[in-house]
Amino acid sequence: MPHLFIVYGIVALALFFDFLNGMHDAANEIATVVSTRVLSPRNAVLWAACFHMVAAFGFGVHVADTIGKGLISPKAMDNAVILGALIGGSLWNYFTIRLGLPVSSSHSLIGGLVGAAVAKAGWGCLMPWGIGVVVAFMIISPLFGLLLGYALMVISSWAFRRTSPRQVDVFARIGQLASSAFLSLSHGLNDAQKTMGVIAILLFSNGVLGPHSYIPKWVILSCYAVMSLGTLAGGWKVVHTVGQRVTKLRPLSGMCADLGSGTVMFVCGMAGIPISTTHLVNGTLMGVGATQRLSAVRWGVVHEIIVAWFLTIPCAAAVAAISYHIFAHFI
Repeated sequence: MPHLFIVYGIVALALFFDFLNGMHDAANEIATVVSTRVLSPRNAVLWAACFHMVAAFGFGVHVADTIGKGLISPKAMDNAVILGALIGGSLWNYFTIRLGLPVSSSHSLIGGLVGAAVAKAGWGCLMPWGIGVVVAFMIISPLFGLLLGYALMVISSWAFRRTSPRQVDVFARIGQLASSAFLSLSHGLNDAQKTMGVIAILLFSNGVLGPHSYIPKWVILSCYAVMSLGTLAGGWKVVHTVGQRVTKLRPLSGMCADLGSGTVMFVCGMAGIPISTTHLVNGTLMGVGATQRLSAVRWGVVHEIIVAWFLTIPCAAAVAAISYHIFAHFI
């Protein structure tokens, strides 16, 4: 019985991380629709939370499988490693939320897993292919977002070249509601599943799931629900950084940004590739802003964001490694 208390205590911490994920990363997905004033902040978070839950039905758990089986050797995973990973990821997330930095919750969690696992079993416990894909898509996903955002904005501007600004605005506001919903669904499809993968590892390694690893329905629904609650809590400093400081947005550019980000995230989610909402959304915004002129993108802010991106995995890994060494003596 005490053993199960520890297991479900770690599950609770994993769900807390998922809450912070919703609070932090959801700020990226609603920033465009809030900054263009298509939706109020309150309505935007409700809109996003609803479509997070839609992602729980009928789209599979491909990203969860990657997190659970494709990054760290299962032999290296135990309660102390998972606890250290969650503490490392959660503390870095909380710290960056307070500063208003739009860093990646996904990479915080992955950095935590890597740091704690290496602290226990050394570098040989890492699975090179899975880690390589994650690192590669740190660059590939925002680059794809930038190119797609740029292309969508150019196409839209050409398509509406003979339409009055008022008519464009009306169409784009309706379109942004749909593109924002698509982005929220795609975000749920990718980000909530990362926590599911961690919880599945924990339950399987403790014999709760029996001889075969799978993700129970209660874990799937809990992760989507808790991330949606985090979205409702909001991360308003991050909303301001993404929605106002990177580039100035109008409904048409906001629609193109959401559609570009949602498309890349949906494809990666269905392929089981864990990517960063933060990196992708900011990359797409840079592409949309660059269609006006390069100076429309506030490159000083972009520099701050990129530095925070590259600090995320090593910082979360370092905190996780320290946490592992502390808790390994007690668990």
